[in-house]
Amino acid sequence: MKQKLLSGLVAAAMLGAMALPAGAQNIAIVNGKAVPKERAEALKQQVERSGRPVTPELEGQIKEEVIAREIFMQEAQKRGLDATADYKAQMELARQTILIRELFADYQKNNPVTDAEIQAEYDKFVAANAGKEYKASHILVEKEDEAKAIIASLKKGGKFEDIAKKQSKDPGSGARGGDLDWASPSSYVPEFTEALVKLEKGKTTQAPVKSQFGWHVIRLDDVREAQLPKLEEVKPQVAQQLQQQKLMKFQEDLRAKAKVE
Repeated sequence: MKQKLLSGLVAAAMLGAMALPAGAQNIAIVNGKAVPKERAEALKQQVERSGRPVTPELEGQIKEEVIAREIFMQEAQKRGLDATADYKAQMELARQTILIRELFADYQKNNPVTDAEIQAEYDKFVAANAGKEYKASHILVEKEDEAKAIIASLKKGGKFEDIAKKQSKDPGSGARGGDLDWASPSSYVPEFTEALVKLEKGKTTQAPVKSQFGWHVIRLDDVREAQLPKLEEVKPQVAQQLQQQKLMKFQEDLRAKAKVE
């Protein structure tokens, strides 16, 4: 038998096809019982929603899967398994899952994210991130005396990048010669930021800077205006984020209004 599809998709599709009109076109006849074409169509839609393209080969797999399910279902019913408590409990859970999914889809359909909402969220992002960006490098060590020795070595002509690679306990930036790349000053802990913004371009702190991570020797490599993406570049992500926020608010409101004893 051809490769089976994900059982979750199949279960959802089969449940969704249980109440079909008697005159529906059949995909097959199994032991004298018609298998409606709509079962395959429902499963096909589930696959499409997952983002997979439905190729002719996949359509053939879907047909084989639907037929196989009918065969197995008939045997299970013959054995009376559809009357067991476990089966009924699982069917109830599956029914709830599908119905809740439809509820959320209906809410999102009727409460779409507007362009005005996207613009407002983008404006908040710009306001929070506009300003200067700093390109900094640092060497992080455990003890103040180590940091002081590094500063003394730099004054004597030691190369910042070489020392960072050998001594910095920050493995990410250390491997890059201390380079922290461009970032907003708010990205760093307050002690680091306070020392960084006081530096002139190309200068290094003349005293070790203590933070929760250890002792820093900081160099300011460059400063520029924040490079923020344009609205068109991030619009899909902003829309998705707002959609999720709306859905979470909808769920929270329903739970808040519910009387639970």
